[in-house]
Amino acid sequence: MSVRFDASRRAPGPEMMDDPAVDSAILRACYEDLAGVTTLTLGRRPVLDFVARAARAVPGRRLVVRDLGCGDGDMLRALHAHARRRGLDLALEGVDRSPVAIDAARAATPPEVGIAFHVGDALAEGGPRPDLIVTSLVAHHLADEEVVALLRGMERRARLGFLVNDLRRSRLAFHGFRAMATLLGRHPFVRHDGPLSIARGFVEADWRRYAKAAGLADVLTVERRFPFRLVVERLRTELVP
Repeated sequence: MSVRFDASRRAPGPEMMDDPAVDSAILRACYEDLAGVTTLTLGRRPVLDFVARAARAVPGRRLVVRDLGCGDGDMLRALHAHARRRGLDLALEGVDRSPVAIDAARAATPPEVGIAFHVGDALAEGGPRPDLIVTSLVAHHLADEEVVALLRGMERRARLGFLVNDLRRSRLAFHGFRAMATLLGRHPFVRHDGPLSIARGFVEADWRRYAKAAGLADVLTVERRFPFRLVVERLRTELVP
């Protein structure tokens, strides 16, 4: 299916990786390809920077960090390595609705790393609340009203703050990804889903509208990060009960 780019609005339609019946071997291959793309596009940096700043806000405390929609755990493994280099004390959790994703995360993560992975809803009521919730490349899979619900849920559940790290809708990114994915021989699913993800991405005005609808316009910040990311952040000055 051909994906068309419209700068004025988010593209409709599900991605191939969203199919719950997708073969687990294909999904794992896509995760590996996407990790390479994330490295090339500096896509982990916003999360690493946010967690480091949050840790400085509450010195001497172990922070519980939950990755919502963790996929195969790539971001959490990077965060674990970053924490070791920086001397940050973190307890890391990955939650995803997909059992296939969690199986892939457990298979790719050495047990000694100590990351806890769970199938389920990262914003479900009950149970301990994390200090921080981070989510990367999840929001663009959601409809607008679901993005608003996501913001409300993270505000309700995170004790210190949360970060949404997602794609900026850009014609240059759309065509650039197509060229890069073809040149580097990425998986066919990735070559299809990557441009669609960008077309389903966001501009700053989208996030301002979502923040207003969620009642968070006064506390959220929206920032561009090189090359084609938008980062939505909420960081309190202290932990809430």
